[in-house]
Amino acid sequence: MNIFYTLSGFAVGLLVGITGVGGGSLMTPLLVFLFNFHPATAVGTDLLFAALTKVSGVWVHHGKHGSVDWKIVGWLSLGSLPFAIATLFALKHLSSIGKEITGTITFTLGVALILTACALFVRSALLHNAEKLGQIDDEHSNLENAARFKQLEIPATVLIGMMLGILVTLTSVGAGALGTVALLFLYPRMTTLKIVGTDLAHAIPLTAVAGFGHWVLGNVDFELLGGLLIGSIPGIWIGSHLSAKIPEKVLRPVLATVLLLIGLKFVLQ
Repeated sequence: MNIFYTLSGFAVGLLVGITGVGGGSLMTPLLVFLFNFHPATAVGTDLLFAALTKVSGVWVHHGKHGSVDWKIVGWLSLGSLPFAIATLFALKHLSSIGKEITGTITFTLGVALILTACALFVRSALLHNAEKLGQIDDEHSNLENAARFKQLEIPATVLIGMMLGILVTLTSVGAGALGTVALLFLYPRMTTLKIVGTDLAHAIPLTAVAGFGHWVLGNVDFELLGGLLIGSIPGIWIGSHLSAKIPEKVLRPVLATVLLLIGLKFVLQ
């Protein structure tokens, strides 16, 4: 097993633990630029990597904190899972007729990274707005009162799921930062802990379905997957402990700027 895969998994896990940014936005560009993996292989491997590493996080959020709103997870999944499967069938069809999908994946990955960078910039503003509104816990309030668009909350949530289903399946990016920002916008009075737990719970079936589909398409490198998993576990643990000592308001803008530059490179190449 390539030791550099493990070191990469550790480095990404460390950054995820410190900043809370989804691993896909960090891992996929790393695999493409540093190790010269085919974009489809980088995306497919990272999707399975994400599905496996997020399970423990949801276990903590659901079991220890009770911070998963399963109703919202269901609405998101109603949109994301069918569109993830449809995207996989579209990729399979394009490959079967000899169409080159590398350019499509690369361009979409660039767009997803730019959106993620923008999401990191606005996330703090949304969190500040939520604090000013006075966050409420849905255990003590009807969910409808927490939604920004009370009458459109279900279709709006399903629509967000649809967009995430396509974007995550094509790029492995978006399930974390973009999903969190979308939920913060739709449900500004929900607690941050519940927003994060709900987004994390939705990401597991989405990345699992998309990752399995890429596996069927032959886009998963299991040697790479094993190395990343071995490195990421201690990386996330150490990063989580360092997060309290490193100022987030310094790290997030730097990370967002890096993702923005990488995204522009993908889009313009």
